[in-house]
Parts: sequence; C-alpha cells; structure tokens
Amino acid sequence: MERKKITVPKIVRMKRKGKRIVMVSTYDFPFARLADEAGVDIILVGDTLGMVVLGYETTLPVTMDEMIIHVKAVNRAKPKALVVADMPFMSFQASVRDAIANAGRMIKEGGADAVKIEGGRCVASTARAIVESKVPVMGHIGLTPQAVRVFGGYRVQGKTENARSALIEDARALQEAGCFAIVLEAIPWPLAKQITEEVEVPTIGIGAGPFCDGQVLVSHDLLGLYEDQPRYVRRYADLASIIRQAFSSYASDVRNGDYPRIEESYEDPEDHKNH
Repeated sequence: MERKKITVPKIVRMKRKGKRIVMVSTYDFPFARLADEAGVDIILVGDTLGMVVLGYETTLPVTMDEMIIHVKAVNRAKPKALVVADMPFMSFQASVRDAIANAGRMIKEGGADAVKIEGGRCVASTARAIVESKVPVMGHIGLTPQAVRVFGGYRVQGKTENARSALIEDARALQEAGCFAIVLEAIPWPLAKQITEEVEVPTIGIGAGPFCDGQVLVSHDLLGLYEDQPRYVRRYADLASIIRQAFSSYASDVRNGDYPRIEESYEDPEDHKNH
C-alpha cells in the first residue's frame, strides 16, 4: 500500500499519538529518493549543505539561490515525506518583508512544504508573519549554527539556569507564534525533556537526548561519509570506506587495462543506437 503524503497537521498529531518523528537532512535527488523509500517522516533540506556538500567552513555563506537549487532537487524525488527548507543566514533577519518573500520562494520555486528558521523570542514575530502568510514554519533553538559567531563556536547551550530559562521561553514564544515543530540542538537532555513536556508542538532533537518527540541527523553523518562527527551522531554505515575502495578499484582497473572489457563496449553504431 502506497503511503500518503505527510502533512504539517499529521506531524503535529504524531506528538499527540506518541509516535516518534524521523527527520533526516538530505540535499539532492538520489538521497531524497532513498530516504523517502525508507519511510522517513520529514526531509530537511538544511543549510548544512554549505558544509556537507559545498565545502564551506560554516553555514553562513549559503545563499537563497543555492538553497532553492537543492530544494528543487529534493522535490524532484516526489517524496511522501514532508519537505522542510532551511531559511539561510540573512534571508529572514533583515526585515519581515524579506522573510515572507524568501519563505514564499522556498514554496513557489523550490516546492518545499514548510520552512525552518533559527532563533527564539527574537524571531518569534517574524515566524508569526510567515505563518500568517500561509507558509508553515518549523522553529530551531539551542545551538543555532547561524549564530556561530555569537556563540564563539559550536558549543552546547543551556548550561546555566538563566540559559535554561531563556530556552524554555524561546520554545514557548515559537509555539505561540504558530510554529508547528521546534528543533532542539545541542542542549542537555533534561532541559530538552522539560521543553518537550511543556510545549504542545513536537520537538525534534539533534544532540538533545532521547526524550524529544523526534530526531534528526544529517544523512552524510549517519551514513559515515565524514570522519569527524559530533558525539551525538550514530553511524549506521561506513560508506566512506566503501566509496573510497570503489574509486580505488576503478582507477586500478583503468590503469591495468581491465576496464572496459569488450562486453562492456559497443560493437557497432546500430548497437549504440539500441542502447
């Protein structure tokens, strides 16, 4: 039986029914297709593509145009999963008008089902404006990578009592602004548990312990494509070794004349046309 398209209301209902939400970050057609075939609930086209795919040192250089290219690629896989697109740095901070326009681009041009913005109370009014423009919004608090310059690096958040209270207020503000879910990144698990219990919308953790309503990992991390990974990442494969060996075997076969063989070659123009 073919599964139905997952919608924002369904994600919200999953919390009420006690069903865990599975979200992965993917950035292209083949990975989106494979993740969707595996039955994930949400595909996040994260601005982490700047680091994972484009080779930037942070997410800060990522542009709207770059994001839309990747959102389009993911959308071409026609996933049943909900597709959420990250709003990149300075696509929503300058003005509410910019935020609404750029969120609209993610939907109209990219084909996303929703957008995600980083920040708590400071962006709540912007989140509300986007929601009121009929674009669903996912919030993101804790370690927000776009604020890496402010944090002075990628550090666990919510360690002090004041910081914990601030994050709880941030979560409440995003819920009141109309966000349908909130990502909790790199915060102590007891705090993530408290926030999850206090808000009515689903929480999705990344480095926030086991008590969130769902979890998200970058696909390249869980597949083992990079060696340096955060503590919270669990590798489900070691594709880096497999891919490296495949490239090495291919190079060796070309150099020693083993590839291509006759049976891997066309015999005549007519044969070529038929393939």
